[in-house]
Amino acid sequence: MRENIIFTDLAKELQAKAREIADKHVRPGAKKYDELQEYNWEAARAVAGAGLFRTFIPKEYGGHGAGILALAMVTEELAKADSGFGVAFAVNALGSFPIILGGTEEQKQRWLPHIARGEKLVAFCLSEKFAGSDASGLAVTAEEDGDHYIIRGEKKWTTNGGVADIYSVFCVTDPTSKSRRISAIVVEKGTPGFTVKKVENKMGIRCVPVVETHFDNVRVPKANLIGGKPGMGFKHAMMTLDLARPGVAAQAVGAAQGALDLALVYANRRQQFGAPISSFQMVQKMLADMAMKTEAARWLVYACAGAVDQGAAEKVSKQAAMAKCFASDVAMEVATDAVQIFGGYGFMEDYPIAKFFRDAKILQIYEGTNQVQRMVIARHLIREANELEHLAAYIPNEVQNTYRDGVQITHSRKAEPVQR
Repeated sequence: MRENIIFTDLAKELQAKAREIADKHVRPGAKKYDELQEYNWEAARAVAGAGLFRTFIPKEYGGHGAGILALAMVTEELAKADSGFGVAFAVNALGSFPIILGGTEEQKQRWLPHIARGEKLVAFCLSEKFAGSDASGLAVTAEEDGDHYIIRGEKKWTTNGGVADIYSVFCVTDPTSKSRRISAIVVEKGTPGFTVKKVENKMGIRCVPVVETHFDNVRVPKANLIGGKPGMGFKHAMMTLDLARPGVAAQAVGAAQGALDLALVYANRRQQFGAPISSFQMVQKMLADMAMKTEAARWLVYACAGAVDQGAAEKVSKQAAMAKCFASDVAMEVATDAVQIFGGYGFMEDYPIAKFFRDAKILQIYEGTNQVQRMVIARHLIREANELEHLAAYIPNEVQNTYRDGVQITHSRKAEPVQR
């Protein structure tokens, strides 16, 4: 997979800018905005000023067109300083992808340049109270009314809700259809009937709002229907999530690296039994395991993002699920071990490692739980097993015998002896 990774000069430049902003504007305010549960506007303005929102926007709409690998590299740097702000940045790409992937030319010209300049933030409205992992179970409806749609219902867990100006909303436009039931419609902040209700009191990523968005007979023009054709919403949502999962995985890599860095500094400074705890073999093993897993996650993410940039976006579903699942599991494990290295101090909010621990958990849950990711991976593997049928010749006949309704079924294939 390494051959798919091309680090362009632009990607490296954007990564360096992100690292500088993380050090100057993100990390110093991480504790403050976590405690206040407020958005870090200072960091967001710095990101916009450095052109980092242009990373994921195509060139023809005012962006850099730098690709998914560059997006992952930028996200990783920001998340390393504050996992919550890493989410706050990356969710703009998540909300923009339906427009980038499926929008009409007029829609792209209308919204993407504003997003590229950082003038408008974006949110992604998919989940509902009774439709989380099961995206096909949506209940929010959009009913045709002349040249408009009337949207009714409520969305749950809208990240960036309230601060965002543009919302990609997935709703039911044809309840009688199974394959063309859902459409995606852009709703802009300030549209009558569109309100933010409950603001969630979260365990982690507290600097970015997660809210309930309510649609009380919200009237939007049909020109806001993404792609201009109803019934394409489920396809747009799945394509978006495949493209966005490397970004979530990059958040996880950044979170893991940030926790590891703090654990390393602490282990070198903390003295016990007359020596720094980094000199103890048990602590060294923990640090080594944390570093190995973080590095493995990083290259899995880079390989996935690189594959998308090399034109394999339609075939990257399994790889994206692997990257998101593995990297977020690593982030949780590394954060947990970092707390252990800090000992009693790690349990105290005075020390920054507790925040890394709280922030890491959501990475295993949102944009597809890791249980769902494993199902996606397994389904791809099972389909791909057809390409391995030539190996069946090396499986003994006894193993190929199966039972159906209590009756033994013997396969006709005979095993050939293994050539040595």
